[in-house]
Amino acid sequence: MPAAAEPMIRHISDTARWTAMHRALESDRADALFSDPLARRLAGDRGAEIVRELPPTGEWAWALRTHLVDQAVLQAIAAGADTVINLAAGLDARPYRLPLPPSLRWVEIDLPELLREKEELLQGERPVCRLERVSLDLSQAPSRRELFARLGGEAERAVVVSEGLLIYLEREEVAALARDLAQPRSFWRWVLDLASPGLVEMVNRSWGEKLAQGQSRLQFGPPEGPQFFVPAGWKPLEVRSVLKAAARAKRLPLMLRLAALLPESSGRQGGRPWTGVCTFERA
Repeated sequence: MPAAAEPMIRHISDTARWTAMHRALESDRADALFSDPLARRLAGDRGAEIVRELPPTGEWAWALRTHLVDQAVLQAIAAGADTVINLAAGLDARPYRLPLPPSLRWVEIDLPELLREKEELLQGERPVCRLERVSLDLSQAPSRRELFARLGGEAERAVVVSEGLLIYLEREEVAALARDLAQPRSFWRWVLDLASPGLVEMVNRSWGEKLAQGQSRLQFGPPEGPQFFVPAGWKPLEVRSVLKAAARAKRLPLMLRLAALLPESSGRQGGRPWTGVCTFERA
């Protein structure tokens, strides 16, 4: 019998290659919202193959999510953050491409294998700020609490970033992570992307089977929206709809342009598909 075909998504790390390829495609545009000259190298052939083979979706959503996170991070730094802590950093290249102060400390946390690959791919490249990488499986709660306590003691004002992470976790896993992040007093802001239950369901109809093969099925979409994080010690500071931002950037087809005319969402959408980038502050 012929060998079974390899899954398109073999492991959660393949979603990092997928994201990097979408950043490369955005960077190729004449009207690009950001420039990530390292994205194609980081995505590699595997990232390009995933984008070709998986059911197509709006590239505008990937681009606008990255753009909104960029803006939120830069706003936090302008407001006084001295440290950025990027959870599940994947193949993100922000420390190389954003206009960051050289004195800023940027900490990337992810699985050891992915960080080793990233360091090899970026040999010879210089970040614009102080960059360090920490190999850690964030599902290991005692280890992450120990790391958060250390980083919290070394920072004055830290902004945590978790782009493309929470949606792969179960509800209780997200709640536990939120509580752990609220413990260090210097963990001041948290920038994350959030989806509604309707969006999680819709995306799983397109990609769910492929993602499940790599144990990466989408799960987290709280019906209460950003208010989910309040009991854990985080209050919403800003909630920005990806759809609204895409409309302002003139990236939407007609039907979605009409949908974007509806009132700005707080992220509490129930069954209606919604995704946004949220900034929280300590409660």
